[in-house]
Amino acid sequence: MIENKKILILGMAKSGFEVAKLLSKGNNKIIVTDQKDQDKSQIEELEKLGISFVKTIEPEVILDNTFDMLIKNPAVLPYHPCVEKARSLKIPIVNEMEVAYHYINKPVRIIGVTGSNGKTTTVTLIHEVLKKAKTKVKLGGNIGTPLSKIVNDLEENDILLLEISDHQLIDFRDFKTDISVLTNLCPTHLDYHGSYENYKDVKKKIFEHHTNKDYAIINAGNYDSMELTKDIASTKYYFNNEENFIGDDGIYVDNKKVIDKSEIIIKGTHNYENILVTYLVAKLLDIDFKYVMEVLKEFKGVEHRLEFVRSLNGVNYYNDSKSTNPTSTITALNSFDGNINLILGGMERSQDFNDLSPYKAKIKKIYAIGEVRKRIMEFAEKNNIEAEEFENLSSAMKKIKEEVASGDTVLLSPASASWDQYLRFEDRGNEFKEIVNNF
Repeated sequence: MIENKKILILGMAKSGFEVAKLLSKGNNKIIVTDQKDQDKSQIEELEKLGISFVKTIEPEVILDNTFDMLIKNPAVLPYHPCVEKARSLKIPIVNEMEVAYHYINKPVRIIGVTGSNGKTTTVTLIHEVLKKAKTKVKLGGNIGTPLSKIVNDLEENDILLLEISDHQLIDFRDFKTDISVLTNLCPTHLDYHGSYENYKDVKKKIFEHHTNKDYAIINAGNYDSMELTKDIASTKYYFNNEENFIGDDGIYVDNKKVIDKSEIIIKGTHNYENILVTYLVAKLLDIDFKYVMEVLKEFKGVEHRLEFVRSLNGVNYYNDSKSTNPTSTITALNSFDGNINLILGGMERSQDFNDLSPYKAKIKKIYAIGEVRKRIMEFAEKNNIEAEEFENLSSAMKKIKEEVASGDTVLLSPASASWDQYLRFEDRGNEFKEIVNNF
């Protein structure tokens, strides 16, 4: 428990709000800052707890050597002026999840899932399986519920299942899992980390403090994941290897087919990999595989991740707004045979659209949107793909409605973050769905 400290929380959102409330019980002096107006009822709730909120674009002016800790919202860049000032003053920089970890006062088993792609689907599948098996489990982290909100509800011998992003891992110090999953690695969030090497080093922190009594689940089919983890102390379990693999007809664990592909609702190699991870977690927790099978026969996927929206006049519409890097968009393209009207673009993050070149035959037309649309048009011209640029999604959708034909697929898989025009990728996906459902 953290007590009698002076703490600056940089960035409100869900995590800042919840960690402020958690820390209010320890006679801490807390100031929460954000550059945007916040919900009035939340500000009033914090004020009743003796917590101050300051709206400012220069939080570094507030920070001085009287502070004991800076809690950084994961979305805040690691070279933000306030973060740089904290480093110069030797003030510890942590995040909400790291703080909440120190409030776990009962024996629980922590499962952490990270990776460039597939995190949310994987933790959702694991969560559904554990619930089906009537195992006590709490779900949180990057999937939407801050650990600070649930830490006081943890009971002895609970499973604490967390989706953990690189933006959270970067500020970990003491945080330790019992089981860590690395779904895959590919270049992404390079604007945040500065280089792919830095990004990979941050991802490796999911295995920090492990001994051979802790477990790592690693993608043997992903070279970078294998290279990164070759010297970790964990006991390792692999998927996409000779024992745990995706066969032509089904999913195999320990060289035995555990489910036929025809029984699985969600499709695509990426989803089958998430399923393999789920089976391995079930194996480590001694959960009967029948519960995994029951879930897979019902599970229709996660919202904004290759989410089927509707079929209209022979055209199928899919919302893959969570696709914020080219590797994720490649996964989406591989899920269809062709005739794809691809909505591509968003925030400029130096993403390499050339990675999509091998899949150009599947693309009927690109509708380039957002901040990065000019570069997308250059990519399309270079690869002889028909393309048209639009300032935003709604204008692209008007043209799509006019042009698509029966047998086409309309795919929102932007290979880009949403922050040029939206607060969250969910907002982008919801706009897409609303437009499609009102066609």
